[in-house]
Amino acid sequence: MVYKLGILISGNGSNMLNIIEASRKKIIKSKVATVVSNNPLALGIKKASKKGIDVKIINENKYSHINDFENSLSKYLVKKKVDLICLAGFMKVLSKDFVKKWNNKIINIHPSLLPAFKGLNTHERAIREGVRFSGCTVHFVNKKIDSGKIIDQEIVKVFKSDNVGSLQKKILMKEHKLYIKVLKYLERKNGEI
Repeated sequence: MVYKLGILISGNGSNMLNIIEASRKKIIKSKVATVVSNNPLALGIKKASKKGIDVKIINENKYSHINDFENSLSKYLVKKKVDLICLAGFMKVLSKDFVKKWNNKIINIHPSLLPAFKGLNTHERAIREGVRFSGCTVHFVNKKIDSGKIIDQEIVKVFKSDNVGSLQKKILMKEHKLYIKVLKYLERKNGEI
């Protein structure tokens, strides 16, 4: 299956760029239909624009209610004929209604080996707890934070010499590989796992 991808970002957009490049180089068959940011200051916006990708800013702060923000987002994704939403550093929890509407059509990458370290500050928590392994997970998004069905994971070793910055770098490199691996897998499996 060839997807029309909608990539949702809030920040730097390194996973987004990685997906755009993989699509350009035909490493994945799917095409990036649009990049949407809820944050007008996200650095990823310029990066996507430079690559000639359609970019839309839907500033969550301009909406008084989450439902209005999500309705705008949903309408726009439908207009762009998106059939798989890729969260790539999208720092907003999507509501149960949105997730239900896009059931099994939203995937997320999380910088830990889920179910460990759900939520924020994963690297700090991993270092603080002295774990020997961490990594990243791509999963389907459901109504609970970082709790959807796991599609695949990559593992990194955590050394005593690691700090938050070094661990983050190691895991980000794995994230780039994993996201593309998962997209190729979903293309082959028509979204079924």
